[in-house]
Amino acid sequence: MLKTIGSTKGFKTIELALAPAVTSIVGGGEFMDELSTYFGKDNDNYKRNVKIKHKEDNTMSRTIRNAKGFTLVELAIVLVIIGIILGAVLKGQELINNAQAKRAYNQVREVTAAVYTYMDRYGGRLPGDDPTATAALRGAGWATGTGGTLGNGLFEGNTTTTMFTCATAATTEACIAWDHLKRSNIISGTLDSSNPSNSYGGTIGIANAAVSGLTTNWIGLSNIPSNVAQQLDIQYDDGIATTGSIRALAAYTAGSQARISIFFRL
Repeated sequence: MLKTIGSTKGFKTIELALAPAVTSIVGGGEFMDELSTYFGKDNDNYKRNVKIKHKEDNTMSRTIRNAKGFTLVELAIVLVIIGIILGAVLKGQELINNAQAKRAYNQVREVTAAVYTYMDRYGGRLPGDDPTATAALRGAGWATGTGGTLGNGLFEGNTTTTMFTCATAATTEACIAWDHLKRSNIISGTLDSSNPSNSYGGTIGIANAAVSGLTTNWIGLSNIPSNVAQQLDIQYDDGIATTGSIRALAAYTAGSQARISIFFRL
């Protein structure tokens, strides 16, 4: 009986090539008949192989048809959507930054208004510099400031650095001014000398000190980004750190996020 000698593929070629030799060796068509029976198109092995091959071809064809990518129009739409989202995020961040800078400036105006309100209420005297802010005249908890001459119209006792770090029990004129404003119910907060916070995580200070060559009463903001300080100076003064009514201790660095202190003339 003939054993399997290969796949059915290319049977015609095999048959044509081998028929003369096989016939001469075997001595007739008996071998060829058996070979034809095994590889013939009516044979079950042949049919089964054809069906498997046809199924594989169909599966591959469907895979190729289904594995299509994005069209250029679809990619364009996706890119447009991404661009809109990025634009909205950047615009939103810009609005937040502008609001934060505006809030910082408004805090300076609020302190200025608080100081003038105190002066209007207590005969033109500055909080902290007020000689009448005694427990005997105002009640328990009140005390006059130290470190300067009371009643001379100056927030004395602190520098451009220490004005931002007043301890709760500090008694210098520039620090106790906060206590006076709170006890007068002009500003809110715990009844002590600690500084209020500003919108950039620093503090607000008051002092009579020298800032870029000018000694006067200043309201200061600490921990302000240099580019924001420059923006405030440009918007509300002359844009120069060493001149005008808004100053810093050194020139601004454009685009820099380095934290500095900025001072507003009171």
